[in-house]
Amino acid sequence: MIKKMKISVLGAGAWGTTIANLLAHKGFDVLIWAREKSVKKLINEKNENKIFLKGIKLSKKLIATNNLSNISDSDIIINAIPTQYIRPTLKDIKIKGNAIILSLSKGIEINTYERPSEILHDIFHKDVYVLSGPNFAVEISKKKPAATTIAGKDEKIRKILQEILKTEYLRVYENDDVIGTEIGGAVKNVIAIAAGMSDKLNLGHNTKAALITRGLNEIRKLGKKLGAKDITFLGLSGIGDLILTCNSNISRNYSLGYKIASGKEPLKTISEMKQIAEGAKTAKALYKLSKKLSIEMPISVEVYRVIYEGKSPQKALETLMTRKPKPEFL
Repeated sequence: MIKKMKISVLGAGAWGTTIANLLAHKGFDVLIWAREKSVKKLINEKNENKIFLKGIKLSKKLIATNNLSNISDSDIIINAIPTQYIRPTLKDIKIKGNAIILSLSKGIEINTYERPSEILHDIFHKDVYVLSGPNFAVEISKKKPAATTIAGKDEKIRKILQEILKTEYLRVYENDDVIGTEIGGAVKNVIAIAAGMSDKLNLGHNTKAALITRGLNEIRKLGKKLGAKDITFLGLSGIGDLILTCNSNISRNYSLGYKIASGKEPLKTISEMKQIAEGAKTAKALYKLSKKLSIEMPISVEVYRVIYEGKSPQKALETLMTRKPKPEFL
């Protein structure tokens, strides 16, 4: 019965294409919506997406479209649209009443402070499930072993999604903490920008360890304030994703930080990136949200100031290191 489900993936970037291809290879009827006509043509005519997932041969069963109305009869809708573009892209779309919605996006909407699942709930008025973890698309597309987690309200639906997505190379866990799962995925991108800066400045391993640890503390403080479970941040979508993203130039956010510390102008660099570094916009949302909630998030705030206020990475480091002494666990 599960195999007969029609699945639509919205967004044909690296991650959306990877998940769509995984499902098509498992025998599902998969439609992927691409914004770019060139991507649609490449997928349908050459079974590849060399614009966003170079070097990966895609399943011949994977079909691409540029028409969002084609998803209206889907049983499962998987959102891979970058967070800031979800609402304007999907606001007029109609779907089946019993469709299951799964979100792959990681971020926080700038003006509303909403997570991707909340944005999708606003649009479709349905419970939304989320997938997050230490998952680089290119490695999963090459079938290198990885693990991820699915969060959502209904255990039965979580297990359906778990069954649909699991493979011999992707181990899928499930939990009921949507808030914590999404906060971990969003904030780690901002910390990864700082990690890229740190490595380019050659600050060393001690610095990186401190950055990751204190970054996790910022994730925990925000998550707990918003109602997340503390244990979630010790899992795949918390410390797992944070460690991965802060330690590899495969990460768009890490790479953005590295380029900024190389002397590149931040906003110009962001505009020139082929794929979106979600952490840049999330840093702006966190800057506003942390003030609203009266939460100290010093690393995230300094990343914001480097990107949007022209502060140098060196000055940001000085600010972080000369803050008033305080207990570790507050």
